[in-house]
Amino acid sequence: MNNLSLDRVEVAVAIPEVGITLRLSDASVGDRGVIIDVRADDDGRDHGVDIEELQRRLLEFGFVEGARVEVIHEGAIGHDPIAVRLDDMRVALRRRDAGDVIILLDRR
Repeated sequence: MNNLSLDRVEVAVAIPEVGITLRLSDASVGDRGVIIDVRADDDGRDHGVDIEELQRRLLEFGFVEGARVEVIHEGAIGHDPIAVRLDDMRVALRRRDAGDVIILLDRR
């Protein structure tokens, strides 16, 4: 699985004919790929807004299927928040919200 650390191997899914998919919240600085799904789930985490509002906000920010994404920075405390390059803009978001964005990692 290329350069994935052992703790990330547990959360990544390898699909032989497609590649490796994982939640954006589990990505590390330097990881890049394409968004394949955005789905806000009621997973018990406190997002501060209801699930429908969170999904609407992510979509309005540009987290849509097919958008290119790269993790470019993470906070010092708990690696939160993260900053990502999303197509041609930069966006910062909390890791718990980034968990609702599924990406297909670029092959290295």
